Amino acid sequence: MSAVTKKHPIENELVTVRLRVHRRNVAKIREYAQAVEAEEERSFTVAEVFPEFQGKESQVALRAYRNREGLTQKQLADLTGIPQHHLSEMENGKRGVGKDRARKLAKALNISDYRLLL
Repeated sequence: MSAVTKKHPIENELVTVRLRVHRRNVAKIREYAQAVEAEEERSFTVAEVFPEFQGKESQVALRAYRNREGLTQKQLADLTGIPQHHLSEMENGKRGVGKDRARKLAKALNISDYRLLL
């Protein structure tokens, strides 16, 4: 037996979402929101959404994989033997990763192909 509740179902109810984004991203956010509402299949590249990271893919990838594994730079340094300040410099684009370090990092971060970090 169903009981009467005070809450109304919200399945078809629209809600207002307020975001603070940079002016240059407003059109992209609107386009994405319209695609979601229309239930369209539309994907965006990282470069479209975050043009400021273009050319910095390896640094972003290293930080993203580290965060995915829930590791701090210090923890990753302990796992790989790479000094923490070197990891910081790699993530900030001040130091290259290199093939040997990419292999160590890939093993510690459960990445199947170390070249994703190069």
